[in-house]
Amino acid sequence: MKGRGKKSDILPIKDAIRDLLNSYHLESRFDEAQVVASWERLVGVPIAKRTRKVFIKNKVLFVEFKTAAMKNDFLLHKAKVLELFQKEFGQGVVNDIAIL
Repeated sequence: MKGRGKKSDILPIKDAIRDLLNSYHLESRFDEAQVVASWERLVGVPIAKRTRKVFIKNKVLFVEFKTAAMKNDFLLHKAKVLELFQKEFGQGVVNDIAIL
């Protein structure tokens, strides 16, 4: 069969999508959307239900909680949550978490 590449030319779909996102300079936005979408899964339903707003800007995850008590409780565990996000998405996606 002429015109077919070698087996080594075949990329997994994950890598092909990453290459496409990179070529259009969209990879960082895709990663940011994934981080926000994963908030509930990574921190759990009880914390997510007490969260008013979550967004990411300049590799900083901004979180606003519904109560001051939740904000204070979260501050105690901020380092652990940051570690969870970095483990899930890599070191370069989220560098810090800011509480609003």
